[in-house]
Amino acid sequence: MNNWFKRNGIHFLVGAIFFVICFIYFTPAFQGKTLGQVDVTGAQSTQKEINDYRDKGITILWTNQIFGGMPVFQIWAPYPDNITTHVVSALKTIFPNPIDTVLLLLFGTYFLFIVLKLNPWLAAAGAFAFSFSSYNIILLVAGHSNQAFAIAFFAPLIASILLTLRGKYFTGGALTALFMAMEIRANHIQMTYYLLFALVILIGIELYHAVKAKNTQPFFKALAYLAGAGLIAVAINASLLWSTAEYAKDSYRGKSNLTQNTKEPSNGLDKTYAYQYSQGVAECFTFLIPNAYGGATYNDLLDQNSATAKVFIDKGLPADQAGTYAQQISNSFPGLFTYWGEKSSTSGPFYFGAVICFLFIFGLLIVKSRLKWWILGTVILTLLLSFGGNWPYVSDIFFNYFPLYNKFRTVESIIAVTSICFPILAFLAVQEIINSTDKQAVLKKLMLTLYIVGGIIVVLIALPTVIFSFKPANFQQGITYLTQALKGDTAMANTVANAIVADRISLERADAIRSLIFIVLTFGIVWAFIKQKLSVTLLSLALFGLIVVDMWQVDKRYLKEANFTDKQDNQVKPREVDNFISRDTDPDFRVFDATQLQNLKQDTFNPFFHKSIGGYSAARLKRYDELMDGQIMQNPPNHDVLDMLNTKYVITADKSQNVTMVSNASACGHAWFVKSVKYAKNADQEMQAISSFSPKDEAIVDQRYKSSIDEKQLNADTSGSIKLVSYNPDHLVYQSGATSSKIAVFSEIYYEKGWKMLIDGVEKPYFRADYVLRAAQIPVGNHKVEFVFHPASYYTGEKISLAGSLFLILALGGAAYAGVKKMKEEEPGKETHQPKKTEPVTKKSPAKKA
Repeated sequence: MNNWFKRNGIHFLVGAIFFVICFIYFTPAFQGKTLGQVDVTGAQSTQKEINDYRDKGITILWTNQIFGGMPVFQIWAPYPDNITTHVVSALKTIFPNPIDTVLLLLFGTYFLFIVLKLNPWLAAAGAFAFSFSSYNIILLVAGHSNQAFAIAFFAPLIASILLTLRGKYFTGGALTALFMAMEIRANHIQMTYYLLFALVILIGIELYHAVKAKNTQPFFKALAYLAGAGLIAVAINASLLWSTAEYAKDSYRGKSNLTQNTKEPSNGLDKTYAYQYSQGVAECFTFLIPNAYGGATYNDLLDQNSATAKVFIDKGLPADQAGTYAQQISNSFPGLFTYWGEKSSTSGPFYFGAVICFLFIFGLLIVKSRLKWWILGTVILTLLLSFGGNWPYVSDIFFNYFPLYNKFRTVESIIAVTSICFPILAFLAVQEIINSTDKQAVLKKLMLTLYIVGGIIVVLIALPTVIFSFKPANFQQGITYLTQALKGDTAMANTVANAIVADRISLERADAIRSLIFIVLTFGIVWAFIKQKLSVTLLSLALFGLIVVDMWQVDKRYLKEANFTDKQDNQVKPREVDNFISRDTDPDFRVFDATQLQNLKQDTFNPFFHKSIGGYSAARLKRYDELMDGQIMQNPPNHDVLDMLNTKYVITADKSQNVTMVSNASACGHAWFVKSVKYAKNADQEMQAISSFSPKDEAIVDQRYKSSIDEKQLNADTSGSIKLVSYNPDHLVYQSGATSSKIAVFSEIYYEKGWKMLIDGVEKPYFRADYVLRAAQIPVGNHKVEFVFHPASYYTGEKISLAGSLFLILALGGAAYAGVKKMKEEEPGKETHQPKKTEPVTKKSPAKKA
């Protein structure tokens, strides 16, 4: 064992360096500060009711806090029988956010490069290059924690699959099951889906070579282990996957219920919405030159030395004021941002690193391994898909015909897969240099790479306008807006706009020079090694250091100490009207904030304090989303619909923009009996019917539920009562009393997969009314009516998760035992008890040389 520690001491040293890097880079996180994350705030508002009940020790699977009510599967659910839940919990307990994710990125990618047989220092360099690629850092700043967490398992999952394909079936299979389970548990289906493209290409290339070599048996054996690992990973996440799959059909990304007067496609997302964030084709130059397209949409790049500031200095403004004014203008007018790409906004570019890009191109020329073709195929496919609406020929095929592809937006995010391919090929190229015996041929290809990459950068320094326009499509529109702001001074507006273009060119040129310096240094280091002026260790350390400096400098543009704030500063403060409404002790009513009318689907404020008509979730129910579009997000909104949703308070603003509140006396309450039922043939008729109706008197019901209603038992008498007596989001209890059978409508959102209605403890049928609400026929007399949310997808899924978790523990335990046993057998000096077979020395059979 002591020998094992000596042999692996370098790995412990690398691990220590990773911890030091994290401590230095994320020092504020260790001081108790947190990233000021917009999406985290949104998540906190969405989870308000969930967390309130967690504080009481109660787990709920349904929340009424946002969008009238929805399952919590895509918000937060505990999944206690899933072993990966406890792994995630342990990581987050030990390390402050986002240190846990960054360490997973570093160690996971390091593991991949060790599997690829790189020396530890090169592996560390590759791990840093991928972990600190700008997209990962930008995700952490933005608070896209699930997405970053999913990306963190890309590398170790690829490494485990490669181990299995190399013949380490049991160890590779067990690790594949672990990392695939963690990948799925990250619960960012889009990232996992994109990674599968790369894995399918890898398996396809391995199959091709197995068939070509006429040696398919090892391949199919490895494939069997990988299939088994996949089944274990799916079983571990059975509850999560089953619940998600079941809910997806009714979610916003599912099939449309309407066929007329709808903004949504019949299935999946609207293509324009899905392609809203597409990578510009030429914008891929940011992989090499970060500010080629002007950086982030909102930034602080224009100071008093900028061309824009000099325009105002020439007009007599002091230099410091001119710099501030220039920055304000650039951040205020679309078309005049320093970022000049076609995205509506961006937090920063995809920067892979000048060192990595240079070595990647070199790898295309020098690497002989078939892994090169896997990487090249993956890079080409992912880039073509990332272009989305900017070059839709490939994207449209996938959007129209590939399962699930049209459920995802922000197609540029597939570049996360591209970003891991670049350092893999880059360091395979370095490994090729180290192993090559023909140094002269290597030097020629190195020179060719310098001519290609260096030549492109020289052009971008000397003649940038030959390749780039530096003007977005809405450039003239921006000038128009600026002219209006300058009270009609067209000449000044054009002068400022031209200065902003000059600043864009300066930003691109400065970063191009910067990248050229890193490329020349990389070339010099590799050249020195080829000329035997550097050892392998010095080569590796030099590249490691160069990559750290390169990525660190650019990443600090997007993650600064100012992004960290004290935790208490992140608390959302209530308004006076919010405090007033909070005094209402009724446990279940809704609030409509008319001041957020156009922002109702991204409302991260009101759910902190009220059960809101709006909210923040990309997984809201499709039928409720259609209700919002058709009835609520109108001016004015349909008051009948607000009434049926039990909207007790409406927040408005007066002419002076002072926020006020009115009590809605016509709100229908928690439940009520109606006089009559009107049937609709389909969703379109339902939507039309609720456009003008009396929700307290009539219920609009789809004719498919006609069999659930015994009309002979009904009458128009509305005497009697039904009231809420106990509230829990997934267990509501009502007390009813009536002299005849009646139709009751409940101001709760209908979702059939998991909700059960009990009358006096006996399950009874219920149906949908008024497009989104629950309704049921209640018999004569006094009754206890309960709605209980108990989805089999979750509770049965948890049992499967427990079984899968046990299988994984056994597999990992078996792999560890086999590894330890092998390690003991391979210890130097250990004698074997097997007798050595010797071959007699004869004239016909001479002794073999060792």
